[in-house]
Amino acid sequence: MSQQVPEGLPLWEPSDEVVANARVTHFRNWLMDRGVLTESYAELWKWSTTEIDAFWDSVWDYFGVLGDRGDGPVRTGGKMPVDGLRWYPGATLNYARNALELAPGEPDDTAVIFRSEAGGHRVIGRRELSAHVAEVRAGLAALGVGRGDRVAAYIPNIPEALVCFLATASLGAIWSSCSPDFGASSVIDRFAQIEPKVLIAVDGYAYNDRRFDRREVVRDIEAALPTVTATVLIPYLDPASTPDGLRAGMSYADLPRPGAEPEFEDVPFDHPLWVVYSSGTTGLPKPIVHGHGGIVLEHLKALSFHQDLGPGDVFFWYTTTGWMMWNYLVGGLLVGATVVMYDGAPGDLWQLVADNGVTYMGVGAPYITASMKLRRRPGEKYDLSRLRGIGSTGSPLPPEGFAWVYDAVGKDLLVGSMSGGTDVCTAFIGPSPLLPLYAGVLQCRCLGARIESFSESGRPVVDEVGELVLTEPMPCMPVSFWNDEDGHRYRESYFEMFPGVWRHGDWIKIRPDGGCVIYGRSDSTLNRGGVRMGTADFYRVVEGFDEIADSLVIDTGRLGEEGRLLLYVQMAEGEEFTDELADRLKRELRSALSPRHVPDEFHVVPGVPRTLSGKKLEVPVRKILQGTPIEKAANTGAMANPEVLKYYLRESES
Repeated sequence: MSQQVPEGLPLWEPSDEVVANARVTHFRNWLMDRGVLTESYAELWKWSTTEIDAFWDSVWDYFGVLGDRGDGPVRTGGKMPVDGLRWYPGATLNYARNALELAPGEPDDTAVIFRSEAGGHRVIGRRELSAHVAEVRAGLAALGVGRGDRVAAYIPNIPEALVCFLATASLGAIWSSCSPDFGASSVIDRFAQIEPKVLIAVDGYAYNDRRFDRREVVRDIEAALPTVTATVLIPYLDPASTPDGLRAGMSYADLPRPGAEPEFEDVPFDHPLWVVYSSGTTGLPKPIVHGHGGIVLEHLKALSFHQDLGPGDVFFWYTTTGWMMWNYLVGGLLVGATVVMYDGAPGDLWQLVADNGVTYMGVGAPYITASMKLRRRPGEKYDLSRLRGIGSTGSPLPPEGFAWVYDAVGKDLLVGSMSGGTDVCTAFIGPSPLLPLYAGVLQCRCLGARIESFSESGRPVVDEVGELVLTEPMPCMPVSFWNDEDGHRYRESYFEMFPGVWRHGDWIKIRPDGGCVIYGRSDSTLNRGGVRMGTADFYRVVEGFDEIADSLVIDTGRLGEEGRLLLYVQMAEGEEFTDELADRLKRELRSALSPRHVPDEFHVVPGVPRTLSGKKLEVPVRKILQGTPIEKAANTGAMANPEVLKYYLRESES
């Protein structure tokens, strides 16, 4: 078993130089010149979440957002979006204009670096990117795309995805994307809800040294979308691919209109920018709509003040177009960073970071824990001297993961563990270059995010585990759900438990020093004899055993009825599950958690079911174990490994 690291172990302290050069320090000084005095990050956060209008206005002014602020108030209507809240009702702007023209820099500066596992490599300058966006914009307009129309894309993380997104946004049209590893039914479940006018798709993709032809899937998707008037096929897998067989097909090469000049449709602050989707593990995915203005302000704030990114930085996050982190990654253009787009299996991302001079690398937490288990030491193998930050999200990063980065990657890095989600396309809780870092602890509640930990009675608690809630609004909250005219689904999703307060669905502990610990989803809580515990603690113990590659824990209990605690383990290569290992697991779980958290049963499985973005499917498996058929419990088209679900049927069939 790997050695456990105590939660709260000090790992990093910002130097005076880091603090002085941090972009958030420059912002604090800028505020000071305008009469806003804050002596610490805690004071700055408090000001940002109490003087809400002044804070978001300061973000607009500090960055010089391109658009018309208008003379109206920052907010009108009710307290939250479901109560009629509107942000900046008199403002107009366009995300694409800000992405392409806001940040300082030269036209020949690098905007995008593209790499693929198949050896593809492109470098795109700012001038070239802007020109290509203008040409594709004109092509989309020629297809009849205009303000409010939807453009749906079945596309990997390639430059064409970025170009088409920015072109769509520049028209005031609405973007939505899925990764080509999604199955047809999963894509149709998403795109059919928004009735797109244009479908953009690739002929296939490569992953882990395999090639996947998706032309038949594209035909199925098009056939299920009667509103599509044009399907644009990108010959990505095979340059000879043609749009034959598509009812409204054309080649991507025929889309751009050469020589077109950049143009941008100014739209209201809350005009829809894109539609992203809940993970879709059960039922139809929720189509979540974000607005131009809210995303511009939030991503400027988050990427500058928390990731500490700006001109000269090279920003990489391992993601697909089906995960909100893709939307967050391309936001790097807003702050003037070079965006690294990578298409392929994760493999050894450390080499990609070294080869491209990445200064900020982002991954899902499982990638860090997998690197730790493989005993990689990338800091010794590669030149990572430019790397100064590593972001982690998707699931809680255990204290051992934090410590591994400092031991195996580098001592001068800031590990930016983040917690947020698709719902807001950002993080509520994350890093700060102004604060010390402790193992297993997210450094701070982000500026503008009034996060609290609520007890079951709705009382704020400190240093206790409770429900993660937002008691004040943020402009990046969804404008709406698509086709939810009366707001019923929106209210049901976030505001039913605590009226007027956004419940996010995570367990959180807010420490007295302002740091936060996330314990996993509150709807997959382990509740044993009245003792509630998030699954993150459980996985930290179990996956600390070298013999275990992955695990899933399920409490089959229902309301008012205690069930059984089942532990599913995927063994590491060459390892077997023995009675001796079971005894050691029981002893460690009893000692580290409680006697109540010793599993009633152990099961060895070939894999743990995960979404395409890497999240464990705890709730769908729990439903399967309680008797729900697989096809109703989980959306297999949105899964990375749907074939493993059959190994979780035994309890419901017994």
